[in-house]
Amino acid sequence: MNKIKDLRRKLFLFFIITFVSFIIFTFSLPRWNRSIPSPLRATSMCPSHVSDQTITPLNNTKHLLVSAFMDQRVKGFDIRIIGIFRRDSIQPLHCCFCCEGFLSITTPANILQHSDNFGFPFVATDVMCPIPENCSATHVTLLNQSESWIAPKQIWLPIRNRKTNMDEEIKLQFNFTVCISNLFGDYNNVLQFAQTLEMYRLLGVGRVVIYKTSCGAELERLLKIYSQDGFLEVVPWPIHQHLNPSKGWLFSEHGGDVHYFGQLATLNECIYRSMERSRYVLLNDIDEIIMPYQHDNLMSMVNTLQEQHPNTGAFLIKNHIFPPKHFEPSGRFHLPQWNGLPGVNILEHIYREEHSLNVYNPHKMIIQPRLVEQTSVHEVIKQMGNSFQVPQEICRNIHIRATLQPALTVEQLNVDKRLWDFHDKLVPNVDKALKRAGLLNYEGQG
Repeated sequence: MNKIKDLRRKLFLFFIITFVSFIIFTFSLPRWNRSIPSPLRATSMCPSHVSDQTITPLNNTKHLLVSAFMDQRVKGFDIRIIGIFRRDSIQPLHCCFCCEGFLSITTPANILQHSDNFGFPFVATDVMCPIPENCSATHVTLLNQSESWIAPKQIWLPIRNRKTNMDEEIKLQFNFTVCISNLFGDYNNVLQFAQTLEMYRLLGVGRVVIYKTSCGAELERLLKIYSQDGFLEVVPWPIHQHLNPSKGWLFSEHGGDVHYFGQLATLNECIYRSMERSRYVLLNDIDEIIMPYQHDNLMSMVNTLQEQHPNTGAFLIKNHIFPPKHFEPSGRFHLPQWNGLPGVNILEHIYREEHSLNVYNPHKMIIQPRLVEQTSVHEVIKQMGNSFQVPQEICRNIHIRATLQPALTVEQLNVDKRLWDFHDKLVPNVDKALKRAGLLNYEGQG
């Protein structure tokens, strides 16, 4: 009987010591950590709800989350969450991790608004999170101070690029990826789209990523064809379901919630999406082609530039406008099989505007994604390398768009037939793609 009493006393003392230790440990944690579940208090497995959307609203805030990436280039932080935050309502946030199925202690987030917001209420934002020790994190979510527990339906983001080795390039799948920021407004420029993608394929691009809000029916058919062969990745971008996106770049002129359908968020997301699979990323629009003028392909040009300018993270390519109102007079590439197709025939526009000191002609870029942290549209905001402006005799950005110098006559423009150097392969490749999509009008071609 005495032995039983003695055992009970020991068990009671053990319980008291354990309980007091737990209380002391809990209240010794920083305040931000006491109100959030720790491994000791986690009672359920995670993640319970993983976002399958490109744009995910953050609970109890006005903010939107896009995606999360492993990024250990910034000292003290391991995860970069790309989002779109409302600038006037940013509050402290905490990162909570799922560590191979179990909840972890939270860590305070560092919220970095991008410097370019063009006056809009919402801005591209990076949320930087340190992973707790001994946590092999697979998913991450954000909590604000008002949330004292992980909600049963808390939305988690999968962490991408988890196995990226920043020093290893041998496993990269592509030399070049093109990032096209946004398709919206039922965009249906079918012919130019096919010509641009086939031109990039000839220049050595291995992958094109496009963020699509909306497009026309004919272009939708072409998107499916390029997606099926793996050359194109279409990322759904339903920004209009969450915000009132602007069709312009300046809030004071165009209004809306966010710059140009969230272009800055998509460009930055594409950099990180491509970081572990592409050596270089081209940041430009669908009506543009970054074209080498002294080399037959982009890889040859960039290799030469890298030798001459080592540690360059961003090559800046000057924009050159080819007004679509002026046509090549012989009609050599006014081809019958393309008649009636919606869109611009880039081979018919050979007249290039010279730069004017009174007109702003921005750059587009070829970047090394592993040397870039943040980008704007026409320049890199944060990088670990240098920027270099490529001379126009080496490379130009061919941009077929409305003139910025309407007073110029055709005689005052430069004749530039660089695209014609690729016509023998470009034309049949375009025909083949259009025929596969059921869009080719002339059955004798393709």
